[in-house]
Amino acid sequence: MDNAVEIEQLSFSYRTSKLVLHVPALVIAKGERIFLHGPSGSGKTTLLGILAGVLKAQDGSVKILGQDLTRMSGPARDALRAAHLGYIFQMFNLIPYLNVLENITLPCRISPKRQERLNGRSREDEAKILAGRLGIGQIVADNVVDLSVGQQQRVAAARALMGAPELIIADEPTSSLDEDHREGFLQLLFDQCREIGSTLIFVSHDRRMMPLFDRAISLSEINKV
Repeated sequence: MDNAVEIEQLSFSYRTSKLVLHVPALVIAKGERIFLHGPSGSGKTTLLGILAGVLKAQDGSVKILGQDLTRMSGPARDALRAAHLGYIFQMFNLIPYLNVLENITLPCRISPKRQERLNGRSREDEAKILAGRLGIGQIVADNVVDLSVGQQQRVAAARALMGAPELIIADEPTSSLDEDHREGFLQLLFDQCREIGSTLIFVSHDRRMMPLFDRAISLSEINKV
């Protein structure tokens, strides 16, 4: 199976009278770095929610790593997400009462499959390695609420990468950074995705980053609502 994402005739609405998304076809190969863009209100966050299994399409097929989310129960989608997806939120969504190390190791504590991919290494050791590569190795004992925005962003990235998930979804994670820090963060993210073989779907309004990716997808063009 060479594709990370396969969509056919996807339809989704929050209310039955108003269709939000209709995507006839979308294929993303394993290992691709995708830049997804579109104006506000075009359905980007909704599509990410469907790909992550948080939302369920009313019609069509949405296959993630060969498994059709539209045919799965809520708990089954949750299990798939925990085991195989890393998600970097726009506002990072770090757990405020956990320190940096505890936030990064969270996916492996939730999903045994993520822990298994550490090949016998402890989740704490793996988290420290990731933190070091992302330039936050010296603050793993710190509370996340005391960190700068850039540091919080890197903690969120490390958490998403923990346990080598096959698909990484990033929803506007660089919106609060200046240009130099955006590009630096992207290169670190690319390096880590390449090392663990992850597919990356990256959403942003900033099209200046588009040339850094393998392919750009305009949701306005593929959404036929």
